[in-house]
Amino acid sequence: MFNLARFSLKRNLRRFSTAINRRIEDEGDWFYSSEWWRSGSSNGNTVFRGISDKGNGVVTVLAHPSSKPDKRYWARTENWLEQRYAEIHPGHKANGKFRISGYQWRTLHFNEDTRQSTVKVMTAYREEEPSAVCFMQQPHCLAVPYVKSMISAGLTTISSRDFDLKNAVLGKRKMNVLCIGHGGGSIPLFLATKIQGAVVDIVEIDPTVISASIKAMGFPSFSITTPSGKRATPKPGLTDEILWKGIHERLLLYESDAEKFILESTNLYDIVFIDAYDGEDIFPHKLWDPHSPFLKALGSRLHPDHGTVIVNLHSDADLDIGAFNPFNLCVLPKGNYVSQVCRAYKDALLGNRNSHTGFAYTVSVPWVCNTSLVVCRGLKKSDGISDWDMIFNGLISKSFEVEKLVDLPFSCLQYIKGGFTPVN
Repeated sequence: MFNLARFSLKRNLRRFSTAINRRIEDEGDWFYSSEWWRSGSSNGNTVFRGISDKGNGVVTVLAHPSSKPDKRYWARTENWLEQRYAEIHPGHKANGKFRISGYQWRTLHFNEDTRQSTVKVMTAYREEEPSAVCFMQQPHCLAVPYVKSMISAGLTTISSRDFDLKNAVLGKRKMNVLCIGHGGGSIPLFLATKIQGAVVDIVEIDPTVISASIKAMGFPSFSITTPSGKRATPKPGLTDEILWKGIHERLLLYESDAEKFILESTNLYDIVFIDAYDGEDIFPHKLWDPHSPFLKALGSRLHPDHGTVIVNLHSDADLDIGAFNPFNLCVLPKGNYVSQVCRAYKDALLGNRNSHTGFAYTVSVPWVCNTSLVVCRGLKKSDGISDWDMIFNGLISKSFEVEKLVDLPFSCLQYIKGGFTPVN
Protein backbone atom coordinates (compact mmCIF):
# COMPACT_ATOMS: atom_id res chain seq x y z
CA MET A 1 0.00 0.00 0.00
CA PHE A 2 1.26 3.46 -0.74
CA ASN A 3 0.58 7.00 0.30
CA LEU A 4 0.80 10.10 -1.81
CA ALA A 5 0.50 12.15 1.29
CA ARG A 6 -1.28 13.86 4.08
CA PHE A 7 -0.71 17.16 2.41
CA SER A 8 -1.65 18.75 -0.90
CA LEU A 9 1.29 17.42 -2.83
CA LYS A 10 -0.44 14.98 -5.17
CA ARG A 11 -0.64 17.27 -8.17
CA ASN A 12 2.91 18.54 -7.74
CA LEU A 13 4.25 15.01 -7.53
CA ARG A 14 2.38 13.90 -10.59
CA ARG A 15 3.41 16.97 -12.54
CA PHE A 16 7.03 16.46 -11.52
CA SER A 17 7.08 12.75 -12.30
CA THR A 18 5.23 12.81 -15.61
CA ALA A 19 7.00 15.77 -17.15
CA ILE A 20 10.36 14.06 -17.49
CA ASN A 21 11.34 14.27 -21.12
CA ARG A 22 13.18 11.04 -21.74
CA ARG A 23 12.82 7.70 -23.42
CA ILE A 24 10.80 5.32 -21.25
CA GLU A 25 11.81 1.64 -21.34
CA ASP A 26 10.09 0.46 -18.18
CA GLU A 27 6.36 -0.18 -18.72
CA GLY A 28 5.87 0.36 -15.01
CA ASP A 29 7.63 3.72 -14.97
CA TRP A 30 5.91 6.43 -12.92
CA PHE A 31 5.60 8.29 -16.22
CA TYR A 32 2.56 6.10 -16.91
CA SER A 33 0.90 6.59 -13.53
CA SER A 34 -1.57 9.07 -15.02
CA GLU A 35 -3.16 6.11 -16.82
CA TRP A 36 -4.25 4.48 -13.57
CA TRP A 37 -3.90 7.09 -10.82
CA ARG A 38 -7.28 8.73 -10.67
CA SER A 39 -9.05 9.97 -7.58
CA GLY A 40 -12.27 8.22 -6.66
CA SER A 41 -13.47 4.72 -7.50
CA SER A 42 -15.73 6.05 -10.27
CA ASN A 43 -12.72 6.39 -12.56
CA GLY A 44 -12.24 2.94 -14.08
CA ASN A 45 -14.39 -0.09 -14.69
CA THR A 46 -15.13 -2.26 -11.67
CA VAL A 47 -14.11 -5.84 -12.48
CA PHE A 48 -14.24 -7.22 -8.93
CA ARG A 49 -16.17 -6.34 -5.80
CA GLY A 50 -16.31 -8.19 -2.51
CA ILE A 51 -16.92 -7.54 1.17
CA SER A 52 -14.05 -8.24 3.55
CA ASP A 53 -14.58 -9.57 7.06
CA LYS A 54 -10.95 -8.86 7.94
CA GLY A 55 -11.11 -5.09 8.28
CA ASN A 56 -10.63 -4.11 4.64
CA GLY A 57 -14.25 -3.08 4.02
CA VAL A 58 -15.38 -3.16 0.41
CA VAL A 59 -12.61 -4.65 -1.74
CA THR A 60 -12.71 -3.60 -5.39
CA VAL A 61 -10.53 -3.97 -8.46
CA LEU A 62 -10.77 -1.28 -11.12
CA ALA A 63 -9.56 -1.64 -14.72
CA HIS A 64 -7.91 1.15 -16.70
CA PRO A 65 -6.61 1.03 -20.30
CA SER A 66 -2.85 0.74 -20.73
CA SER A 67 -0.99 2.31 -23.63
CA LYS A 68 1.87 -0.20 -23.49
CA PRO A 69 2.94 -2.50 -24.98
CA ASP A 70 2.16 -1.20 -28.43
CA LYS A 71 -0.01 -3.43 -30.63
CA ARG A 72 2.82 -4.13 -33.01
CA TYR A 73 4.44 -6.25 -30.29
CA TRP A 74 1.37 -8.33 -29.48
CA ALA A 75 2.09 -10.93 -32.18
CA ARG A 76 5.34 -11.89 -30.46
CA THR A 77 3.48 -12.69 -27.24
CA GLU A 78 0.77 -14.58 -29.16
CA ASN A 79 3.51 -16.73 -30.70
CA TRP A 80 4.96 -17.37 -27.24
CA LEU A 81 1.55 -18.50 -25.97
CA GLU A 82 1.16 -20.84 -28.93
CA GLN A 83 4.61 -22.34 -28.33
CA ARG A 84 3.74 -22.95 -24.69
CA TYR A 85 0.48 -24.62 -25.70
CA ALA A 86 2.34 -26.85 -28.17
CA GLU A 87 4.82 -27.88 -25.46
CA ILE A 88 2.03 -28.88 -23.09
CA HIS A 89 -0.24 -30.39 -25.76
CA PRO A 90 2.01 -31.77 -28.49
CA GLY A 91 0.02 -32.79 -31.53
CA HIS A 92 -2.76 -30.24 -30.85
CA LYS A 93 -1.06 -27.24 -32.40
CA ALA A 94 -4.11 -26.37 -34.52
CA ASN A 95 -6.11 -25.74 -31.33
CA GLY A 96 -3.52 -23.47 -29.81
CA LYS A 97 -4.02 -20.22 -31.72
CA PHE A 98 -4.03 -17.34 -29.23
CA ARG A 99 -5.14 -13.76 -29.61
CA ILE A 100 -4.45 -10.90 -27.23
CA SER A 101 -7.43 -8.68 -26.42
CA GLY A 102 -5.38 -5.96 -24.78
CA TYR A 103 -3.54 -4.80 -21.68
CA GLN A 104 -5.02 -3.07 -18.65
CA TRP A 105 -3.95 -1.60 -15.38
CA ARG A 106 -5.78 -3.22 -12.48
CA THR A 107 -5.89 -1.31 -9.18
CA LEU A 108 -6.89 -2.92 -5.89
CA HIS A 109 -8.84 -0.73 -3.47
CA PHE A 110 -9.90 -1.15 0.15
CA ASN A 111 -13.01 0.63 1.42
CA GLU A 112 -13.54 1.66 -2.22
CA ASP A 113 -10.96 4.38 -1.67
CA THR A 114 -7.57 3.31 -0.30
CA ARG A 115 -5.44 2.20 -3.23
CA GLN A 116 -3.64 -0.95 -2.11
CA SER A 117 -1.74 -2.02 -5.22
CA THR A 118 -1.50 -1.72 -8.99
CA VAL A 119 -0.58 -4.33 -11.60
CA LYS A 120 -0.67 -4.65 -15.37
CA VAL A 121 -2.72 -7.51 -16.80
CA MET A 122 -2.75 -9.05 -20.27
CA THR A 123 -6.08 -10.44 -21.49
CA ALA A 124 -5.99 -13.21 -24.11
CA TYR A 125 -8.09 -16.05 -25.51
CA ARG A 126 -7.78 -19.09 -27.72
CA GLU A 127 -9.46 -18.80 -31.11
CA GLU A 128 -11.10 -22.16 -30.46
CA GLU A 129 -12.67 -20.76 -27.25
CA PRO A 130 -13.07 -16.98 -27.66
CA SER A 131 -15.37 -16.76 -24.64
CA ALA A 132 -12.75 -18.27 -22.30
CA VAL A 133 -10.66 -15.18 -21.57
CA CYS A 134 -7.55 -15.58 -19.44
CA PHE A 135 -5.76 -12.92 -17.43
CA MET A 136 -2.01 -12.84 -16.98
CA GLN A 137 -0.34 -10.41 -14.64
CA GLN A 138 2.81 -8.95 -16.18
CA PRO A 139 5.53 -9.80 -13.64
CA HIS A 140 8.16 -7.47 -15.08
CA CYS A 141 5.89 -4.43 -14.76
CA LEU A 142 6.10 -2.90 -11.28
CA ALA A 143 3.91 0.17 -11.34
CA VAL A 144 4.33 1.49 -7.80
CA PRO A 145 7.66 3.01 -6.69
CA TYR A 146 7.65 1.55 -3.17
CA VAL A 147 7.54 -1.99 -4.65
CA LYS A 148 10.63 -1.20 -6.72
CA SER A 149 12.24 0.26 -3.61
CA MET A 150 11.59 -2.87 -1.53
CA ILE A 151 12.92 -5.18 -4.23
CA SER A 152 15.96 -3.02 -5.03
CA ALA A 153 16.93 -2.50 -1.40
CA GLY A 154 16.24 -6.10 -0.44
CA LEU A 155 18.15 -7.81 -3.24
CA THR A 156 21.04 -5.35 -3.08
CA THR A 157 21.41 -5.75 0.67
CA ILE A 158 21.30 -9.55 0.77
CA SER A 159 23.79 -9.66 -2.13
CA SER A 160 26.15 -7.45 -0.14
CA ARG A 161 26.17 -10.12 2.57
CA ASP A 162 27.67 -12.74 0.25
CA PHE A 163 24.39 -14.47 -0.52
CA ASP A 164 24.90 -16.15 -3.90
CA LEU A 165 22.23 -14.28 -5.83
CA LYS A 166 23.72 -15.26 -9.19
CA ASN A 167 23.17 -18.97 -8.65
CA ALA A 168 19.74 -18.28 -7.18
CA VAL A 169 18.79 -16.39 -10.36
CA LEU A 170 20.03 -19.32 -12.44
CA GLY A 171 18.13 -21.83 -10.31
CA LYS A 172 21.30 -23.45 -8.95
CA ARG A 173 20.68 -22.25 -5.42
CA LYS A 174 17.44 -22.10 -3.45
CA MET A 175 16.28 -18.76 -2.10
CA ASN A 176 13.62 -18.97 0.62
CA VAL A 177 11.37 -15.92 0.46
CA LEU A 178 8.49 -14.86 2.70
CA CYS A 179 6.01 -12.16 1.70
CA ILE A 180 3.67 -10.93 4.43
CA GLY A 181 0.75 -9.12 2.82
CA HIS A 182 -0.30 -10.13 -0.68
CA GLY A 183 -2.32 -7.38 -2.34
CA GLY A 184 -2.15 -7.99 -6.06
CA GLY A 185 0.90 -10.23 -5.69
CA SER A 186 3.39 -8.17 -7.68
CA ILE A 187 6.38 -8.74 -5.35
CA PRO A 188 6.17 -12.56 -5.11
CA LEU A 189 5.40 -12.93 -8.82
CA PHE A 190 8.30 -10.69 -9.81
CA LEU A 191 10.72 -12.63 -7.59
CA ALA A 192 9.56 -16.08 -8.73
CA THR A 193 9.81 -14.99 -12.37
CA LYS A 194 13.20 -13.31 -12.18
CA ILE A 195 14.88 -15.67 -9.71
CA GLN A 196 14.58 -19.32 -10.74
CA GLY A 197 15.70 -20.56 -7.35
CA ALA A 198 13.20 -18.46 -5.40
CA VAL A 199 10.55 -20.38 -3.46
CA VAL A 200 8.06 -17.83 -2.18
CA ASP A 201 5.69 -18.27 0.75
CA ILE A 202 2.96 -15.62 0.72
CA VAL A 203 0.80 -14.90 3.75
CA GLU A 204 -2.50 -13.02 3.36
CA ILE A 205 -5.11 -12.84 6.09
CA ASP A 206 -8.02 -11.77 3.86
CA PRO A 207 -9.60 -14.39 1.54
CA THR A 208 -11.35 -11.59 -0.35
CA VAL A 209 -7.98 -10.09 -1.28
CA ILE A 210 -6.74 -13.50 -2.41
CA SER A 211 -9.85 -13.93 -4.55
CA ALA A 212 -9.43 -10.47 -6.08
CA SER A 213 -5.79 -11.09 -7.00
CA ILE A 214 -6.59 -14.36 -8.77
CA LYS A 215 -9.92 -13.54 -10.39
CA ALA A 216 -9.19 -9.97 -11.44
CA MET A 217 -5.44 -9.32 -11.24
CA GLY A 218 -4.02 -12.32 -13.08
CA PHE A 219 -2.20 -14.02 -10.20
CA PRO A 220 -1.68 -17.80 -10.65
CA SER A 221 -4.54 -19.75 -9.07
CA PHE A 222 -2.39 -22.87 -8.56
CA SER A 223 -0.48 -20.93 -5.90
CA ILE A 224 -3.26 -21.31 -3.31
CA THR A 225 -1.99 -23.58 -0.55
CA THR A 226 -3.78 -25.16 2.40
CA PRO A 227 -2.52 -24.79 6.01
CA SER A 228 -1.03 -28.30 5.73
CA GLY A 229 1.18 -27.16 2.85
CA LYS A 230 -0.73 -28.99 0.12
CA ARG A 231 -2.08 -27.32 -2.99
CA ALA A 232 -5.76 -26.41 -2.84
CA THR A 233 -5.97 -27.70 -6.43
CA PRO A 234 -3.96 -30.93 -6.88
CA LYS A 235 -3.28 -30.25 -10.54
CA PRO A 236 -3.02 -26.89 -12.33
CA GLY A 237 -5.49 -26.11 -15.08
CA LEU A 238 -4.50 -25.82 -18.74
CA THR A 239 -4.44 -22.03 -18.65
CA ASP A 240 -2.22 -21.89 -15.57
CA GLU A 241 0.16 -24.41 -17.13
CA ILE A 242 0.46 -22.35 -20.31
CA LEU A 243 0.95 -19.07 -18.50
CA TRP A 244 2.90 -20.09 -15.43
CA LYS A 245 4.58 -23.49 -15.77
CA GLY A 246 7.97 -23.30 -14.10
CA ILE A 247 6.89 -20.38 -11.93
CA HIS A 248 3.64 -21.21 -10.12
CA GLU A 249 5.20 -24.34 -8.60
CA ARG A 250 7.40 -22.00 -6.53
CA LEU A 251 4.57 -19.77 -5.29
CA LEU A 252 2.70 -20.86 -2.15
CA LEU A 253 -0.14 -18.55 -1.14
CA TYR A 254 -1.50 -19.13 2.37
CA GLU A 255 -4.65 -17.64 3.86
CA SER A 256 -3.38 -16.99 7.36
CA ASP A 257 -2.74 -14.46 10.07
CA ALA A 258 0.93 -13.43 9.84
CA GLU A 259 1.62 -13.99 13.53
CA LYS A 260 0.05 -17.45 13.50
CA PHE A 261 1.96 -18.41 10.35
CA ILE A 262 5.37 -17.35 11.60
CA LEU A 263 4.82 -18.99 15.00
CA GLU A 264 3.99 -22.30 13.35
CA SER A 265 6.55 -22.14 10.55
CA THR A 266 9.70 -24.26 10.58
CA ASN A 267 11.25 -22.63 7.51
CA LEU A 268 14.41 -20.56 7.60
CA TYR A 269 14.02 -17.54 5.32
CA ASP A 270 16.75 -15.76 3.42
CA ILE A 271 14.65 -12.66 2.79
CA VAL A 272 11.30 -11.37 4.08
CA PHE A 273 9.10 -8.65 2.56
CA ILE A 274 6.44 -7.06 4.78
CA ASP A 275 3.68 -4.84 3.37
CA ALA A 276 0.68 -5.35 5.61
CA TYR A 277 -1.38 -2.16 5.82
CA ASP A 278 -5.09 -2.76 6.34
CA GLY A 279 -8.22 -1.07 5.00
CA GLU A 280 -7.82 1.79 7.47
CA ASP A 281 -4.27 2.38 6.21
CA ILE A 282 -2.85 1.07 9.49
CA PHE A 283 0.18 -1.18 9.99
CA PRO A 284 -1.11 -3.61 12.67
CA HIS A 285 0.56 -2.99 16.02
CA LYS A 286 1.20 -6.67 16.67
CA LEU A 287 3.49 -6.74 13.62
CA TRP A 288 5.83 -4.16 15.17
CA ASP A 289 5.22 -4.38 18.90
CA PRO A 290 8.69 -4.95 20.43
CA HIS A 291 7.18 -7.47 22.85
CA SER A 292 4.98 -9.28 20.34
CA PRO A 293 5.28 -13.00 19.63
CA PHE A 294 5.48 -12.08 15.93
CA LEU A 295 8.79 -10.21 16.07
CA LYS A 296 10.36 -12.77 18.38
CA ALA A 297 9.33 -15.64 16.10
CA LEU A 298 10.42 -13.74 12.98
CA GLY A 299 13.90 -13.47 14.45
CA SER A 300 14.08 -17.23 14.89
CA ARG A 301 12.94 -17.85 11.31
CA LEU A 302 15.50 -15.49 9.72
CA HIS A 303 18.81 -16.81 8.38
CA PRO A 304 21.55 -15.94 10.91
CA ASP A 305 24.24 -15.09 8.35
CA HIS A 306 22.45 -13.00 5.72
CA GLY A 307 18.76 -12.88 6.64
CA THR A 308 17.20 -9.65 5.38
CA VAL A 309 13.83 -8.07 6.20
CA ILE A 310 12.27 -5.23 4.20
CA VAL A 311 9.26 -3.35 5.56
CA ASN A 312 7.10 -0.85 3.68
CA LEU A 313 6.20 2.14 5.85
CA HIS A 314 4.16 5.26 5.26
CA SER A 315 5.65 8.58 6.29
CA ASP A 316 3.81 9.74 9.40
CA ALA A 317 5.38 13.15 9.85
CA ASP A 318 3.40 16.34 9.30
CA LEU A 319 5.15 18.23 6.54
CA ASP A 320 5.10 21.96 6.01
CA ILE A 321 3.97 22.18 2.39
CA GLY A 322 5.28 25.74 2.17
CA ALA A 323 8.78 24.55 3.02
CA PHE A 324 8.60 21.21 1.21
CA ASN A 325 10.21 20.88 -2.19
CA PRO A 326 8.82 18.03 -4.34
CA PHE A 327 11.90 18.26 -6.57
CA ASN A 328 14.13 17.28 -3.67
CA LEU A 329 12.57 14.10 -2.32
CA CYS A 330 15.75 12.96 -0.58
CA VAL A 331 14.87 12.36 3.05
CA LEU A 332 11.36 12.11 4.44
CA PRO A 333 11.22 13.08 8.10
CA LYS A 334 10.19 10.24 10.37
CA GLY A 335 7.43 10.76 12.87
CA ASN A 336 7.23 8.95 16.17
CA TYR A 337 5.41 5.92 14.75
CA VAL A 338 7.88 5.16 11.94
CA SER A 339 10.82 5.65 14.27
CA GLN A 340 9.28 3.21 16.75
CA VAL A 341 8.77 0.58 14.02
CA CYS A 342 12.39 0.94 12.88
CA ARG A 343 13.75 0.54 16.39
CA ALA A 344 11.45 -2.41 17.13
CA TYR A 345 12.60 -4.37 14.05
CA LYS A 346 16.27 -3.54 14.57
CA ASP A 347 16.21 -4.56 18.24
CA ALA A 348 14.16 -7.73 17.63
CA LEU A 349 16.21 -9.00 14.69
CA LEU A 350 19.68 -7.81 15.63
CA GLY A 351 19.46 -7.50 19.41
CA ASN A 352 21.89 -5.27 21.24
CA ARG A 353 25.19 -4.42 19.65
CA ASN A 354 27.09 -6.98 21.71
CA SER A 355 25.02 -10.06 20.90
CA HIS A 356 24.22 -9.92 17.18
CA THR A 357 25.75 -8.73 13.95
CA GLY A 358 24.05 -6.75 11.23
CA PHE A 359 22.76 -3.32 10.35
CA ALA A 360 19.53 -1.45 9.64
CA TYR A 361 18.73 1.53 7.46
CA THR A 362 15.89 3.30 5.70
CA VAL A 363 15.57 4.79 2.24
CA SER A 364 12.99 7.26 0.99
CA VAL A 365 10.84 6.14 -1.95
CA PRO A 366 10.77 8.51 -4.95
CA TRP A 367 7.47 10.20 -5.86
CA VAL A 368 5.37 8.73 -3.05
CA CYS A 369 5.53 9.28 0.70
CA ASN A 370 6.78 5.85 1.67
CA THR A 371 9.92 4.64 3.41
CA SER A 372 11.58 1.25 3.03
CA LEU A 373 13.08 -0.15 6.22
CA VAL A 374 15.83 -2.74 5.73
CA VAL A 375 17.27 -4.89 8.52
CA CYS A 376 20.08 -7.29 7.60
CA ARG A 377 22.11 -9.79 9.55
CA GLY A 378 25.69 -10.80 8.99
CA LEU A 379 27.95 -7.74 9.28
CA LYS A 380 29.77 -6.79 12.46
CA LYS A 381 29.95 -3.02 12.71
CA SER A 382 30.35 -0.20 15.13
CA ASP A 383 28.51 3.09 14.91
CA GLY A 384 31.41 4.88 13.31
CA ILE A 385 30.88 7.07 10.25
CA SER A 386 33.52 5.15 8.32
CA ASP A 387 31.56 1.92 8.80
CA TRP A 388 28.39 3.45 7.41
CA ASP A 389 30.34 4.92 4.52
CA MET A 390 31.62 1.42 3.77
CA ILE A 391 28.10 -0.05 3.95
CA PHE A 392 26.59 2.66 1.78
CA ASN A 393 29.34 2.48 -0.85
CA GLY A 394 29.09 -1.30 -0.86
CA LEU A 395 25.35 -1.11 -1.50
CA ILE A 396 25.85 1.39 -4.30
CA SER A 397 28.36 -0.93 -5.95
CA LYS A 398 26.14 -4.00 -5.52
CA SER A 399 23.10 -2.19 -6.95
CA PHE A 400 24.68 -2.17 -10.41
CA GLU A 401 25.43 -5.89 -10.19
CA VAL A 402 21.88 -6.69 -9.05
CA GLU A 403 20.32 -4.57 -11.77
CA LYS A 404 22.25 -6.46 -14.45
CA LEU A 405 21.99 -9.89 -12.85
CA VAL A 406 18.21 -9.80 -12.29
CA ASP A 407 17.65 -7.87 -15.53
CA LEU A 408 15.72 -5.14 -13.78
CA PRO A 409 13.76 -2.86 -16.15
CA PHE A 410 14.46 0.11 -13.85
CA SER A 411 17.43 1.70 -12.12
CA CYS A 412 18.21 -0.10 -8.89
CA LEU A 413 20.51 2.72 -7.81
CA GLN A 414 17.83 5.38 -7.54
CA TYR A 415 16.00 3.30 -4.95
CA ILE A 416 19.16 2.83 -2.85
CA LYS A 417 20.70 6.30 -2.74
CA GLY A 418 17.59 8.35 -1.92
CA GLY A 419 17.54 9.41 1.71
CA PHE A 420 19.76 6.60 2.96
CA THR A 421 19.61 6.84 6.76
CA PRO A 422 21.13 4.46 9.32
CA VAL A 423 18.85 3.20 12.10
CA ASN A 424 20.97 3.63 15.22
